[in-house]
Amino acid sequence: MSPERYVFPHKHLLGIEPLEPRDITALLDQARAFEEVCERPDIKIVPALRKKLVVNLFFENSTRTRNSFEIAQKRLSAEIINFDADTSSLAKGETLVDTAMNLEAMRPDLIVMRHSAPGAHALLSRHMKASIVNAGDGAHEHPTQALLDAYTLRKKFGKLDGLKVAIVGDIRHSRVVRSNMWLLTKMGAKVTLVGPPTLVPQDLKATWPSIEISHDFDAVLPEQDAIMMLRAQFERGTGAYIPGQGEYSRFFQLNPSRMKRAKKDVAVMHPGPINRGLEITSDVADGPNSLVLDQVTNGVPVRMAVMFLLCHPHGELVP
Repeated sequence: MSPERYVFPHKHLLGIEPLEPRDITALLDQARAFEEVCERPDIKIVPALRKKLVVNLFFENSTRTRNSFEIAQKRLSAEIINFDADTSSLAKGETLVDTAMNLEAMRPDLIVMRHSAPGAHALLSRHMKASIVNAGDGAHEHPTQALLDAYTLRKKFGKLDGLKVAIVGDIRHSRVVRSNMWLLTKMGAKVTLVGPPTLVPQDLKATWPSIEISHDFDAVLPEQDAIMMLRAQFERGTGAYIPGQGEYSRFFQLNPSRMKRAKKDVAVMHPGPINRGLEITSDVADGPNSLVLDQVTNGVPVRMAVMFLLCHPHGELVP
């Protein structure tokens, strides 16, 4: 008897937490197929989402994520509506649920949303037949960022299991770190969170008991295969948790001096946007170990894979 064929079992991508390792592997493998499409010298478009309507619903500013999703949608031949929250009826007091119901009346197939409120996507999923993709919700999760980070790491090292990854900086306010902790630990990586005590909540170990927490960047740096630097999110109140930017950079900045302590082939990553000169210096962010632009490039096939598998759970590869 032939083995049962894998079918992607999720209608939405609300976060990494609900995914099993085989779901993550399926998404990364599908992204590899779409990377070949993106690397074509001529036509970089496939009909995978032809006649599918995708609504981009961004309530927070975004450059990389929004543009990456839109490029991915165009390469999948989707029809696209970009919803402008500032000029919508939300500005007149309409609720998110009312907005969702009005969008539902237009019969979209996919909604890609970024919102400042944790759980907003789960709320939307209860009121809409369309598949919902979380493009970031407050300080909760950013699943496609974690997937593209994993894709970038797997592409460099050939695996995720056993990799040692340090995530450094503003852990407290980062949705990226939460999605990455779910994904990396599910896939067997060894994660160390690094930052000042005020920015690394100790209760994280209750949810992720396998992670390590350190407040000494220099001590853990030589053991790491990858270093993922995080932006200090002053708009979310980071300034209240540190004595000053100079003191923060002294202990937690990735710079040429610290790179001398690291492995020669260490991967340097950052989800962006970068505070150059604060958490990382330009010569490291743009240096030979940096995978920052690779992350941006890889975001397109990864997001293509997410939207494709939500609409086509059998995951047929598209020629």
